[in-house]
Amino acid sequence: MAGKNSAAPVIIKRKKIVGGDGHHGGAWKVAYADFVTAMMAFFLLMWLLGATTEEQRKGVADYFAPTASISPSGGGVDVLGGDSPFSQNARARSGTGLAGGRSPSETGEGGAGELHEIKTEIDKHLTAFSGESMTMQRALRHVVTRVTDEGLVIEIFDLDHAALFAPDSARPEPVLREIATMLAEVLDITSNELAVNGHVRSYPMALARNPMWELSAARADALRGLLQSAGVPASRLRRITGHADRKPVTADPMANRNNRVEVVLLRRDR
Repeated sequence: MAGKNSAAPVIIKRKKIVGGDGHHGGAWKVAYADFVTAMMAFFLLMWLLGATTEEQRKGVADYFAPTASISPSGGGVDVLGGDSPFSQNARARSGTGLAGGRSPSETGEGGAGELHEIKTEIDKHLTAFSGESMTMQRALRHVVTRVTDEGLVIEIFDLDHAALFAPDSARPEPVLREIATMLAEVLDITSNELAVNGHVRSYPMALARNPMWELSAARADALRGLLQSAGVPASRLRRITGHADRKPVTADPMANRNNRVEVVLLRRDR
């Protein structure tokens, strides 16, 4: 008995492991989350389509469209999501009107649809100018366009270290004269009546005489004079307005970006 091994036998128990069963696996959770997200997006889209007007839907589309503003990049194809700007240049020079040779009066009753079509054409023509010279390209950095309830707004604004007017005056700088010349040519593709608005930044309250009202009106009138000198008929101008600092576009009302003038192509249905 002493020669026998008295140690207890070793018993190895092998456990079969089954990976990722239906209860503990996580892949289905990811797929389910994707499905729920997609359904939420779908129902949100359906709600928006039913709860908004045609004009509101166009506004949402414009917000995401690449033609929301003029951002020249030296010319080229599809700068604003359309054809090459140089293919539009000849039409801008000849003043033949909107796409296909139609005049604005032939595109509808002058409502939002017409304004969006005009905006597309004006954006193309302005972008075409940016390919002609570095001077025009730099000038167009001051310009954005947008459609509002009032009409199609062409906004021209100060940039840091590049003002439209001499400080605290209505004397136009060369860049504004350049822009006015381009606008006069572009506006020839339309026949809408025009309004010119002036806006200025806020001034410190400590000033004995605040020039905001007079200055904003004088700058609007100065742009009106530049447009007329460049060929825009006086008969198209309906009003000139100075808004002082009442409509800032930045959180800081004293920012230079609030120094701006606007040319508004007024809606025909108002």
